[in-house]
Formats: sequence, C-alpha cells, structure tokens
Amino acid sequence: MPTAPRHVLPVIVAAQFCGTSLWFAVNAVMPDLQRALGLDAAAVGTLTSAVQLGFIAGTLVFALLAVADRHSPRLVFLLCAAAGALCNAAVALWPTPSLDFATLWTLRALTGFFLAGIYPVGMKIAATWYPQGLGRALGWLIGALVLGTALPHALRAIGAVGSESAAWQPVMLAVSALALAGGVGLWASVPDGAHLPRASTLQWRALGAIATEPRLRASVLGYFGHMWELYTLWVLVPAILATRLAGAAVSWAAFAVIGVGALGCVLGGQLALRLGSARVAGAQLATSGLCCLCAPLALQAGDAVFATWLLVWGISVAGDSPQFSALTAGNAPRAAVGSVLTLVNSIGFAISIVSIFLFVALAQRHALAWLLPALGLGPALGLWALWPLLREQGVPRKA
Repeated sequence: MPTAPRHVLPVIVAAQFCGTSLWFAVNAVMPDLQRALGLDAAAVGTLTSAVQLGFIAGTLVFALLAVADRHSPRLVFLLCAAAGALCNAAVALWPTPSLDFATLWTLRALTGFFLAGIYPVGMKIAATWYPQGLGRALGWLIGALVLGTALPHALRAIGAVGSESAAWQPVMLAVSALALAGGVGLWASVPDGAHLPRASTLQWRALGAIATEPRLRASVLGYFGHMWELYTLWVLVPAILATRLAGAAVSWAAFAVIGVGALGCVLGGQLALRLGSARVAGAQLATSGLCCLCAPLALQAGDAVFATWLLVWGISVAGDSPQFSALTAGNAPRAAVGSVLTLVNSIGFAISIVSIFLFVALAQRHALAWLLPALGLGPALGLWALWPLLREQGVPRKA
C-alpha cells in the first residue's frame, strides 16, 4: 500500500481551511449587513439556514450521482471551491441598493450547495490517502474546517479596528479569494489516492447499511446528536458574547470561541490513536453537554469563569466531529464511503436547520440562560446512541 507523500495532509488541511471559510462569512459581518440592508435580528438564523439548506441539496445531489465516488475528488473540490467563491463574492459585488433579502438568501444557499463539494469531498480525499489512522487525519482536516469557519470573524475584527463597524465587502472578497486559492492549491499539489475503489453507480445497499448495521448506526446517530448542538451554538456565540462585550471585541472573541474547536479536533485525533474514536467522541460529547447545562450559572459568573466556560465549550463542541466521521467511514462499505459520508452529512445538516431556526426564534423572546441548556438534548441522545461502540472501547471495524 503506497505511503502518502508528506505534503499531502498539510495541503488538504490548508485547502479545507480556505474553502470552509465561506460557511460563516455572512454571519461574521451580520451587524454591518443589518445596518446596510435593514435586516432584522432573526436574519442571522435565516441566512445560516440558507447555507445549511443549500449544503443539504448539494449533498443529496452528490450522493444520488455518486459524484465523490465516480469522479476525481480533487477536481470536484476545485470546481466547487471556485463556484462557492464566486457566489460568496457576488454578495459583495452586488450593488447595495438592489441587494434585497431574497437575492442574499439565494446566494448563500448556492454557496452552501457548493460547500457540499468541499467539506465531504475533503474527507473523501483524506480517506483515500489515510485508510489507517483516519481519526488523526480527520482531526487535522475538520480542525481546519472549524478554524476556517471562525476566520471571517477575525477578518471582520481586523477591519473594525478603531471603530464599531467595518466595511463588510472586503471581508467577503477576502474569504472568496482564500477559497479559490485553497481549491487551486489542492488540485495542483495532491494526486488522487488509490485506497478506495470508485463506484460506478450509487450504492443503495451500502446506504441502507446506515439503518441495518448496528456499528454504523451507532456512530451516525451519535453524529446527529452532535449536529443538534454544533451549528446552533456557533450562530449564538456572538449573542452570548454581546452580553459582556461590544464592537470588534465581540468578533475577536467569537473567532477565539469557535476557532479553539480546532484544538479539540487535533488533540482528539491524537488521543484516538490510543483510546479509540468512540471514547474520544463520547468524552467530548459529554463535556459539551455539561457546558449546555452549566449555561445559567456561567452567564452570571465572573469574567474568568465565563471565558473558561465558553472556551471549554468551543473545544468540545467541535472536537468530536472528526471521530464521528472516522467511525462512520470505518464502518461504511468501502466502495461507497463517499456516498455514505455525504448522505450522513446531509441528514445532520437538516437537523441543524431545525435547531437553528428553533433557537434563534426562541432567543428573541427568552433569556439565553434558560434557552442554552436545551441544546444539551442533542449530546444526551448522541451519547445514548453511541453506547454500543463505547462498550466495545471505541475500536473501529477493520476493513
């Protein structure tokens, strides 16, 4: 079995970081967009859900056509990075007086559609080169996704230095340039791996294994519980921080709270080599669930406790993602890993849409202190589903 060249993983990680910065680009500049376009407070949830809905549509199309299994994944990554960058840049280049909410929503949904060729396909590329130790490789890969998601908040904070607001168009254009650079870099530097067979048709029997194979079902349902919490927390982070901070400080702190999840991904990947992916995912899921329950106390605590609570939550809420993906990839039929990962992502993001809409709507009428503990329902159900793998000490099935 060929050994992956040393540059492969760093290039994939860098490309994933650049490409997934498209995800929360609008969220980072939302205060400025609200002033420029007269958007209401609920717009952040609606626009985030547009990205998630576009991502779901994209993953369904990719799964039905077996795109990641039938075609060169790095070419798919390049084309989707370029298309996503174009849709994102269109928001900034569109004349502001004629940029209505429907146009903005459509552009964000299209961006989400093309993200389906970046995030899951990046995992597919990693799986072809690193069939062993996949939890570690995905720790780096999804850590890059988390940091990329946080990046627009930092770009917005840099632009707002010395003022309460920033010109939002340069942030959007910078994110688009990064995404395009990531796609080109991966396409030019990473050859196609050869460890997974390509499927000529959609593997329906393999997808049915999600329902019938106990080990695969455990990791998938655990992931669904994780998705109830993850993106909703990321959407609510600026509102949580705004209870104590203002202006550029909110953006810097949001970058820190979301971006620190990359540390949880990378360290979790290292620990998974010794403890198994299920144990690492279970521990992080339990930790983030406890952070949900501690919200009423933490929001009233001193600054040091408040900051520690958010950083621990930021680390743990994202850190289990790579291990759920590794468990799913390790237990999926080998000829359809790309299709299974894509479909599972699609369902997970559908769950996130429900959660985002629900919590953003409720946040308009209820205090965060009594709302955030309800996010813990996802981790609780996820841990229950994951129990069969925890009982096996988190050792993935060998293909």
